[in-house]
Amino acid sequence: MKIIVDAMGGDNAPQEIVKGAIRAKRELGVEIELVGRREEVEVCLRAEGCADIPVVDAREVITMEDDPSKATRRKKDSSMTVALNRLRDGEGDAMVSAGSTGALLTGATLIVKRIRGIRRAALAPVLPAGEHGVMLIDCGANVECTAEYLLQFAYMGSFYAKKLMGCENPRVALLNVGTEDTKGGQLQHEAFALLKQAGDEGRIRFVGNVEGTGVFSGAADVVVTDGFTGNVLLKGTEGTIKYIMQALKGVFYAGTVNKLAALALKKDLAAMKKSMDVNEVGGTALVGISKPVIKAHGSSRAAAVFAAIRQAKTFAESGIVEDIGANIEYMRLKSESNAEA
Repeated sequence: MKIIVDAMGGDNAPQEIVKGAIRAKRELGVEIELVGRREEVEVCLRAEGCADIPVVDAREVITMEDDPSKATRRKKDSSMTVALNRLRDGEGDAMVSAGSTGALLTGATLIVKRIRGIRRAALAPVLPAGEHGVMLIDCGANVECTAEYLLQFAYMGSFYAKKLMGCENPRVALLNVGTEDTKGGQLQHEAFALLKQAGDEGRIRFVGNVEGTGVFSGAADVVVTDGFTGNVLLKGTEGTIKYIMQALKGVFYAGTVNKLAALALKKDLAAMKKSMDVNEVGGTALVGISKPVIKAHGSSRAAAVFAAIRQAKTFAESGIVEDIGANIEYMRLKSESNAEA
């Protein structure tokens, strides 16, 4: 198993990327290939006493200022572009980058390509909720969606939850403004009908609509939505978590009694913080791409890079891509499938 890592992507590249990659090689038993400016990456490797990770030289770096829709085409010698090309060409089994989300999504779609029959790839983070977490699909890749896109997201999310999240029979819900079947606009009505049909046929376990308040209450394992709504929910959740953690800190440091209470709850508070830490989650899967691509958080440090590589390894071993390909006929509208036949 070889994981290709974009060594120049993210706020803390290449030092933290290299540190995380070294740990992954030592603890996960995977081969690592780092892609980036050779002299900078090798300085980091030497500083960590590591001499057995190969470096593929790539002279350019895609930054947040680059146009995401054109970055990988304009910067063909960037670490991200070279890494994606190597994944496409079979030089590795999966790829990890903490670089620009938009550029990675566009590059993966254009270079590695989508699974045949999949209309759009989706960003699918797993959020902290319940025993296994809850997958939100999509969270920003597709601002405008059709009902067919949401149907495909449901299937892909279900396969992911079963293989990677440990959900034996994942519950799939449609994010909506109410739980009643008639809620929402035209997109939600059309998607609900398709998801219900798939559920009635026993292909997914569709449990109906879920409101934003139900996403973290254990009502579903996979929450399906368009990228605009999903991104608003995701960013709102991240902001709420930060506010709660800051508020708790303020409460526990308010006085002597509160500090003693904080000391008594230290382990529990640490566990709660860990469950919400991006460094523990690793990254977000680009589901629907023909080979595993993981987007690590832009501010990732070594622990997060390690977790993202671990996620990439599990993704590559899971067979999700094959599952999606084998079920593509059920994931497309019949009229469009027949028109292309």
